[in-house]
Amino acid sequence: MARVLTPRAEDFPRWYQDLIAKAQLADNGPVRGTMVIRPAGYAIWERMQAEMDARIKVAGAENAYFPLFIPESYLRREAQHVEGFSPELAVVTHGGGKQLAEPVVVRPTSETVIGEFMAKWVDSYRDLPLLLNQWANVVRWELRPRIFLRTSEFLWQEGHTAHADEADARAYARKILHEVYEDFMVGVLGIPVLTGLKTARERFAGATRTYTLEGMMGDGKALQMGTSHELGQNFAKAFDITYTSAERTVEHAWTTSWGSSTRMLGGLIMCHGDDNGLRVPPRLAPVQAYVMVVKSGDGVTEAAVKLRDALRDAGVRVALDDRVDTPFGRRAVDAELKGYPVRVEVGPRDLAAGNAVLVRRTDGSKTPLPVADVVSAVLAALDADQQALYDGALAMRESRTVDVTTLDEAIEAAADGWARVPWSVVGVEGEAKANARGVTVRCLRRADGSVPDSEDEPELVAIVARSY
Repeated sequence: MARVLTPRAEDFPRWYQDLIAKAQLADNGPVRGTMVIRPAGYAIWERMQAEMDARIKVAGAENAYFPLFIPESYLRREAQHVEGFSPELAVVTHGGGKQLAEPVVVRPTSETVIGEFMAKWVDSYRDLPLLLNQWANVVRWELRPRIFLRTSEFLWQEGHTAHADEADARAYARKILHEVYEDFMVGVLGIPVLTGLKTARERFAGATRTYTLEGMMGDGKALQMGTSHELGQNFAKAFDITYTSAERTVEHAWTTSWGSSTRMLGGLIMCHGDDNGLRVPPRLAPVQAYVMVVKSGDGVTEAAVKLRDALRDAGVRVALDDRVDTPFGRRAVDAELKGYPVRVEVGPRDLAAGNAVLVRRTDGSKTPLPVADVVSAVLAALDADQQALYDGALAMRESRTVDVTTLDEAIEAAADGWARVPWSVVGVEGEAKANARGVTVRCLRRADGSVPDSEDEPELVAIVARSY
């Protein structure tokens, strides 16, 4: 397989690019910074969407859609917001062959346009909370693109909510953080994310608090997997989102926003991938079991079809590969690259003995077993390998995270992992010093691992790392 992929230990960025290309996940688009997501990659994104969307709806949010084009004046209503996004904006000045009366921005995020309509739709406290979500594309002009991680256009979901008071807004932002994002990332992606509070320096433009989920990648760097923001009343005041309270006073609403994107595909690759390719957690995998005809022979294809049907009837997402005109070795390498959790190989020799071979992607094991036992063995392997991927990622993170007492030690540790250091010894000045060395404070956490309300709380722990 070294002939197919650059080994991770030799050149991690090159391995990442090799895997995306060889597993046919995506390609570079015709405009610099854009990407084409190929069917194999998009199938994984669709599974991410389905799992996330179900959790978002359980949390009470409803899906809607808002325009791609946003009047430039909308962004200027919230000063921190426009300042934070100005370097990344794509601005349209001409349309229909004419110069536009007002330039329009290709949405980098939708707080402003959704705020405009929240103001229109909310009149009374009875209209709150208003809980919205949208699945869309956004554009943030990227100077150093990398497929899935940083592209000028990417796919995501963005939630936007309005509440009657700060406590309700905060509770909902945290509900999304834990019950939607963390539950999905841990339980489906198999990535042991750390949740925490972003520092003021790292906070979303226009937010009062930003909560984050950070995952460790295979090279020890951090990846921000998703964020949930309290926006206070900043956008409500900018867009006049007001409501009449039960006491008949007119009040500004409190709003939140939260998002996760195709960046999670990059996280999946870099957290679980190995030198043989992608390893997709079974709960996420579009194809959980891949039934392969090794070569044709008496009853081989028929037996493979029956196994496929039996697995499908057992609730397994299954595909059949009966392309015997393509060498089996090439097909097996392709299956490894794409990361199918289990393969069931059916060939004349094994079938003559009443067997098929179960191949598990996570550990590479190959086990002959009776055809009658294949379905139960596949179900057991899927459960075990979901846990194994999580356990392996957790063990890696713990082995590459150290406790230190000074900023200099934290910066040194960030060369190949994460550091836990008292926030009190870092502070705003220390954070700026770390940033100058390419190191960031990924999040702040309480000593017990819970998420703080403010960076001013005593005895907070800072997670320090290099990041994507």
